[in-house]
Amino acid sequence: MLKDLFLSSRPLSWVNTAFPFAAAYYLTTGAIDLTFVLGTIFFLVPYNLAMYGINDVFDYESDLRNPRKGGVEGALLDPRMHRPTLIAAAVTTIPFLIYLVIVGNPLSWLVLLISMFAVVAYSAKGLRFKERPFLDSLTSSTHFVSPAIYALALTGAAFTPQLWAVLAAFFLWGIASHAFGAVQDVVADRAADISSIATVIGARATTRFAVIAYLAGGILLLFSAWPGPLAAILVLPYAAMCAPFWNITDATAESANRGWKNFLALNFVTGFFVTMLLIWWAFIR
Repeated sequence: MLKDLFLSSRPLSWVNTAFPFAAAYYLTTGAIDLTFVLGTIFFLVPYNLAMYGINDVFDYESDLRNPRKGGVEGALLDPRMHRPTLIAAAVTTIPFLIYLVIVGNPLSWLVLLISMFAVVAYSAKGLRFKERPFLDSLTSSTHFVSPAIYALALTGAAFTPQLWAVLAAFFLWGIASHAFGAVQDVVADRAADISSIATVIGARATTRFAVIAYLAGGILLLFSAWPGPLAAILVLPYAAMCAPFWNITDATAESANRGWKNFLALNFVTGFFVTMLLIWWAFIR
């Protein structure tokens, strides 16, 4: 059971939600306090277990047809694990949410509500935002950007135009990443009668959309506070990762998985350079 829950939480993606919260919180307050620790832990594991666990439960039928499932790219949860997974997601998230509400403020409550709604709405029956083309990419990006916005709201940060440029660039990165990730699942999703941005506009158009969104995010970073503009360089490897699939077809969509595996590795390299830039910014502000 623990192994299944671990795989379902997508451990390779933990840092993608914990780091934005931790970085935004620390750079705003300069403190490593109880809220920093509990918030980072929440967005590291429970948040991901809820997000991906709910997804694995309600996507079971399509996951059966998806050769990617059953490893680090997503668990193939046996039906007997569906109820325990949902219970585990609730049990691990609720105590943290109670604490974060207690220490928060009206704006942080609103952001946290939107963040958790996006976690549930993406996959849960009756909502299934993942089956609403374009809204699927917007919701997925919210999963990763909202922890940073939540930390900023929680700590009373000033939302300057330069900060909005960074957040908008991050949001475009999330949109592009989801869109490109959806390309590899076109065949499996269509077999399961699941709509997505990729099944609706096609693998080729979706890949090109992802490249453009990555580059647009890089342009926005040019308007951030120094040394933020240097981060614009970091979007180029993502665009280059997608570029070989510029002319991909729906029939060959599964080949995009090669690029997606590169994406998973690239995130760690990018994370290192982003950390260095944030440290630089902290020293010169």
